[in-house]
Amino acid sequence: MKTEVFLNVMGVLKEEYPKWEAPVVTLIAELTNDPYKVLFSTILSLRTKDEVTEVASKRLFGLAPNIDELVKLDIETLEKTIYPVGFYKNKAKQIVEIAKTIQTKYNKKIPDTIDELLKFKGVGRKTANLVVSLGHNKEAMCVDIHVHRITNRMDFLRTKTPDDTEFAIRKKVKPTYWRDINDVLVGFGQTICRPVSPYCSKCPVEESCPKKGVGKRR
Repeated sequence: MKTEVFLNVMGVLKEEYPKWEAPVVTLIAELTNDPYKVLFSTILSLRTKDEVTEVASKRLFGLAPNIDELVKLDIETLEKTIYPVGFYKNKAKQIVEIAKTIQTKYNKKIPDTIDELLKFKGVGRKTANLVVSLGHNKEAMCVDIHVHRITNRMDFLRTKTPDDTEFAIRKKVKPTYWRDINDVLVGFGQTICRPVSPYCSKCPVEESCPKKGVGKRR
């Protein structure tokens, strides 16, 4: 699929996007415009269903609305607060460590560059890009497993990992499209273009998609 065709497909999907459930971190960002909440809700979201992330995030930010309050929490309280997100014990330790570093090294401000965010233990490119894009409203190309899967399924890319996909999109697509690609394809991937047995019969761009690697479909 050529870049021009891919962008046309994205235009159609963007029109359909309001019908789908937006990623919970995107909703938190739109409601709060707070990089602090984007960072820690994204950490909670890793390997966790959106509905669990949403509830855990609300509990966490109700108890600790800022860095100073977060640092005060002991590990046991934090574990109970974010349970049952995936790997909640490890995440509790990670959150406290990051919060203390932000308080002491960054003057309580969430870094706004990918390179600085990647210095935090456990923060990968997906999280860093989301914080820069959704938290600081700067150009960044976040790629999760949905974006990686769908861009390859459409045969727009032929990449092996989400990181490879991020760098490939950065080369092929202008930065003005980056945030839409993440938001739209995550919503699309969660509702229609599912990993297994996608709903091709409901897909608004079915005729444009080569369905690369798709076996059973609905």
